[in-house]
Amino acid sequence: MQEESAAPGERYGPLVHRSVHHGAILWIVGVLQFIVGMIVTQIGWDLRSGNPTYSLAHNYISDFGAVNCGEYAGRYICSPWHDVFNASIVVFGLFMILGTLLIVSAFPARATRTVGLGMLIIASVGAIGVGLSPEDVNLSVHTLSALIAFLIGNLALIVLGLAMFRDTRWAGYRAFTVLCGLVGFVALVLFVLKAWTWGGVFGGWGVGGIERTIVAPVLLWAVVVSIHLLRIRAFAPRMVPGVTTT
Repeated sequence: MQEESAAPGERYGPLVHRSVHHGAILWIVGVLQFIVGMIVTQIGWDLRSGNPTYSLAHNYISDFGAVNCGEYAGRYICSPWHDVFNASIVVFGLFMILGTLLIVSAFPARATRTVGLGMLIIASVGAIGVGLSPEDVNLSVHTLSALIAFLIGNLALIVLGLAMFRDTRWAGYRAFTVLCGLVGFVALVLFVLKAWTWGGVFGGWGVGGIERTIVAPVLLWAVVVSIHLLRIRAFAPRMVPGVTTT
């Protein structure tokens, strides 16, 4: 059933354009290859003779991309397969950008859609910056890129949750989208506050644990939402004789 009268060549309601399926696939592939990239890089880290075991709780995610071995910022880091991580996060950012461009029509045409998806693209550019500027090569650019990815990415989900209202295609996913954004945003606030006011003391959670709480909601959201979109029947605009579609 259509939610409202459609212009020639358009559909509304529980259908999506087939390009949305292509974008959803790019999102899923981008996220999964990034996760695999981190796993492979950690294996390379732990296999290096004499290397301390990588800690998911106490090592930064960015330690995977460090190009040098030795003491850095009060901890020992050595990631022999850093190129795998740096390449995977760049690919992740590129796939997220391309997927976002293809997925636009899955949201109602309103300002929140433009702002939310635009923010998601900016956050993806930040992720690319993280991969191109490892922490021990250009810390200032790396830190700025990570902040853009963390902050803008989670805020984008909150805005996109608002963009989903009154669209039957997103029934049941609006609250989930906002919740993911809020969890990541609150984790980022705690990360910044503890780093600045308590000297980086994170307790048993660890700096790596809280950093992963910032990143995980966006990754989880992208996969869950993509699977949802792939389950929605796709259509292709039908050309009407004598009518020009845009």
